[in-house]
This record gives sequence, structure tokens and C-alpha cells, in this order.
Amino acid sequence: QKGTRSESSQVKKSQHAEEAIFYMNCRAAYLTVLKSSLENIRSKEQLLLVLQQAGRNPSQKTVNKYWTSQTTTLNFDDFCTILKKEKPATKPELLEAFGKIDTDNTGYILHDELYKILTTRGEKMTWDEVSTITKKADFNCSGKLDYNKFCDLYMTTSEQCCKTAREKLEVDSRLRQQQFGSQAETSSEGITLPVSKPSPRVSRKTDHKLAPTKGDSRTPSRPSSAQSCKASVSTTISSCASSNRNTKLIEPDTIKEWQCAQSKGCFYLEDDGEIISHKYKLHLPQRSTVCITIKPLNVHQVEGKSCHWLSVDTALYILKENETQENLQLMSFTEQQNKEMFGWKGELGSGIYWLLPFTTGCRLKKVKTQFTGEAKLVYRGEDGELALTKEFRAALLDIFETIDLDGNGLLSLEEYNFFELRTSGEKCDEEAWAVCKENFDMKKNELTRQGFMDLNLMEANDREGDPSDLWVTLLSLGYNKALEMTEACPFVIDIYAEKCKPRIKAIYLEAGSWQLNRAICKSVVNKGEAKVMDGCENIIIYTYKAGRRITSVIENKSENKVIIHVNNEQSKNCLSNRGLTVFAVEVAPKSMTVSQHVMPLNEQEEWLYNCVHSLL
Repeated sequence: QKGTRSESSQVKKSQHAEEAIFYMNCRAAYLTVLKSSLENIRSKEQLLLVLQQAGRNPSQKTVNKYWTSQTTTLNFDDFCTILKKEKPATKPELLEAFGKIDTDNTGYILHDELYKILTTRGEKMTWDEVSTITKKADFNCSGKLDYNKFCDLYMTTSEQCCKTAREKLEVDSRLRQQQFGSQAETSSEGITLPVSKPSPRVSRKTDHKLAPTKGDSRTPSRPSSAQSCKASVSTTISSCASSNRNTKLIEPDTIKEWQCAQSKGCFYLEDDGEIISHKYKLHLPQRSTVCITIKPLNVHQVEGKSCHWLSVDTALYILKENETQENLQLMSFTEQQNKEMFGWKGELGSGIYWLLPFTTGCRLKKVKTQFTGEAKLVYRGEDGELALTKEFRAALLDIFETIDLDGNGLLSLEEYNFFELRTSGEKCDEEAWAVCKENFDMKKNELTRQGFMDLNLMEANDREGDPSDLWVTLLSLGYNKALEMTEACPFVIDIYAEKCKPRIKAIYLEAGSWQLNRAICKSVVNKGEAKVMDGCENIIIYTYKAGRRITSVIENKSENKVIIHVNNEQSKNCLSNRGLTVFAVEVAPKSMTVSQHVMPLNEQEEWLYNCVHSLL
């Protein structure tokens, strides 16, 4: 039995070592083409280059298998998965392939025959490409290819690619320390993976300690992969399904006598994964108790269509404008939850406030979906005239509902320009708006729903039924080819004031500003639990749970940049906005940055947040 256990242990160690070597080669190849762990492969050409650096020589067919028409990016985890499936060619396999051509088993193939095969079969090569092979003196003589020597050179070149990438990784210490994908960092002294061992934990709590709510509990834990790092700190939060939705928020009936202002808006997902949204100014003429809420907008639902955006988390950060727009002071944020609605109730003085909407990106992210065909947008009637299909009209009505920010059933020039900026990048001036007024249905100088429909029909007529421009509009607004809104989340903001009439106005449509990032960090530091990292008092991890969202912030008080390894492998039923189980975060000297946002994958089930932050 001892002998069997010993053999089993040896096998496991061998597998561990092989796996470590595999991921070291993956990291080396990835870094030869890309700069960091958080950078994604963004083109088919990049994918081909990275695969070649990993010692693969993929055909175009192989590349197309992993980079389809629906692919926008691939991360390091995707790359590792591809390498596991696409094994490098071995010399016996290559010799076997050549042997099928060299039926007489001479060890040679005539150049004429090679030209004929390579330029007419499979993925056809050009005449010049084949000539590049036949002109190499190392394995060509007297009009023949010595394919045994060719295979030797092929294998040497493949191995050299991997070796060069590894050497580059070892020479550059910054890159060697960078953690990639969801794999554990290996020791710099060897390839053995870290072994778990207990370690004391230093905890420092702020005045605003994060108190566990009912259904939540915290226990210390340390996943094994933290041990390859110099210092670490772990945080565990357990939440039952019922604790995901608390009902602290004041019910609207109790404030029905208060004066109200409302505005709609939308989160849009960019191609690179960045999220942009409307930004607002709130004017309060006098000091008043206010209640501010935000929730996903439940626009008209088409039967059978999924409403993905209704599960997207939303939040609103309230900042006071002082002397300048740059000098904004965080007042509060919507941390209280009632179902999909998040809100805040408190007292605000008279003045100008900025309302900055925010979503974590846990549920609003790029999705890869295969479509059999795209939805039809226009058709020709019996009279030969173009008309909008029923499905496209329904989508346009939803779009109108979303971009009609004040909800009056009409589009002002200001509202229409947010739409134009999003879809075309340009604004419509007063003169162009006057032309619209002459051609499309308007009321009080604002575009009606019918006018908006006719505007889109005119665009289809201008292209003689070609829907390509219409698709550009739809895709930029978060719709897919099946006319489902999967990469956008419309929302609605309500402001109730007890003693005055609040006014809200959308000012920008842009990505999250540095003010928003600073506000998020400050809110977590003020409200969250603080833990000083073992053995490194200059690194503090703050963790805060608000409703169904957990946010962690890293503060670096030192004079040097640090790289923090983040491990979520022990978490259960969790969704991180990073999209990775294990990743690295770079924190500048004397600064704070968001580590991650985490939400339950399935809100109907218990979820466990177990995260280890380690200093590399």
C-alpha cells in the first residue's frame, strides 16, 4: 500500500510539473505578443502570432475555428484552452504525412510534385511560398526535397520559438512576476506549484466596520496558490439567497407627496469591454431631505424575447460641485436595495450635484452567440414600397423609449443628439433639425415616435433597402443580429425632494471618469472592512458588501508600484467583473484602485466569496 501511495504521489508530482511547464510556456508565448495579463487578443492575426510563438503552426482553418465572425476578443484562459486542444506536430506525424506522398519510401519528394500538391490541395500555397521551401539548401538537392531533414528543421524552429519566448520572459523580471489567466504563479526557483500552509492574519478595522448582515458570515481562509507570493490577506463572505435582496430602501408610497424629477439613461458596452453612460447634473434650490433611486428600465417586452438587462446591477454616486467641476466631493451613493432598485435617502444642501451612474460589468459584458441568420429589418410591400418589419418597429419603439430621457413621449434636439453621438459620432445642428421638422412629424419642435420611425425608413430608402446602416445603429445601441438588446442596459433615475422642486439634466454620454473611480474607492474605504496585508503594512485591502454586490479596493501606501495577485478559486456561485478566476492588478505608488466587483452567478442560491490578495 505504501508503494502504491508513493507511486501515486510521484505520478501527481510529475503531472504537476508538466502542468507548470505548460503554463510557463503559455505565459512566455503570450507575453511575446501582448503586454500584460489583462490585455486580450484582439484580432485573428494576433491569435496566429501567439500560437506560432507557442510552437504551433496552425492552418487558416484552425485559426478560423477559434476566431469566428462573432469573436471580438480572446483572453489568456481562452489561449491556454486552445493550446491544450492544438498539440504541436511531432516528427513521426510529419514523416507519416510525407510518407503518403513518397509511396516508394525514398526519403525524397520531387519539387515538381511538391509544387503540384501544395498549390492545388487543401489550404493552397502560392508558387512563391513553395519556392521559399525548395530554395533552402539545407534540405534540397537536385530538384528534390529531403523531407527527413525538412522535418528536423521544422521541429528545431518550433522549439526555438518556445525557447526564445521563455528566455525573454526570464530576462524581463517585470514580466516574469506578472500573473496570467486563472493559473497559479510558479516559483522563480523552480516549477513546483505552491503548497498550502496556515499563516497568521493581521486585521485592521476602520471606524466604519463592515458588519455582517443576516445570512452573511466571514471566516479566514487561504487557497494554496497564495503561498508563492511574499505577503497575502484573505477575505471570506458567505451569503444565503435571501440576503441578496434586502428591503431597507424607503418605499415610494411614504414620499408620494414630495416633488419628483425623473430622467432615463443607458449603459452601453463598447467593443473593448468599456462601459459608457449618461452623466447628470442635479439642481436643488434649497436644503431638503431627498430620496434618489436608480433601476433598470423595463421597456416594452416582446413575447419570447429575453430581457437580459433587467438583471444588470445599477448604482448612482452623488457628488457635490464646489468651485470647479474638477473639485467634486463625494456625498453618498445608492447602497440600499429593494429588488432591482438601489437608492439613498438623506439630506442635501442647496446647490449643484453630479449624479454618476455605475454598473460593475459583472452582468453587462460581451457575449459570444452563434446566429443562423440575421433578423429582417425592411421588406417591400405589394406596391413595391419599402416598409419596416414588425420586429424592427418593436425594436425602434424600445430605442425611442430609452432615448426619450424626460419621458414626455417626444425627442428634443438635445435627446436626439445623444442618440446621434452614440450611433454616428456626430451631432445634429439647428439647421439640420429644421430640415427634420419639414420632413418628419414633430410637436413643439420635438420629434414624435412616428417621426422617428419615418426617419429610419428614409435611411433604408436612401440605401435602396440595404440595411447595413440600420445595423450599424442597432449594434451601437447594444442589439445583436437577432434584435435582442444584450450589450446595453437602459435605466431610470428618480429624485424625490421634500421641500423643493429638484431638476435633473443629462450632460454627457461618456465612459466612467476618474471622479467616478475615485468615488467608488472612497465609498469602499469609508464603509468597508480594512485588512492590512501580512508582512506588508503599506498594502491594505478594503472589502464592502452592498446588497448583492461585493467590491474590494487595494490601497498602496508605499513609494513603489506593486503587483497584487488576486485569487478567487475557492469562491462559489460568484461572478467577477474581471472575467477571470485569478488575475493580477498593478497599483501605482500612493494610490488606490478597485480590485474587483463580485456578484452571485445565481441569486436563488447561496454564494461564497473567498478571495486572497497576495503581493508578488
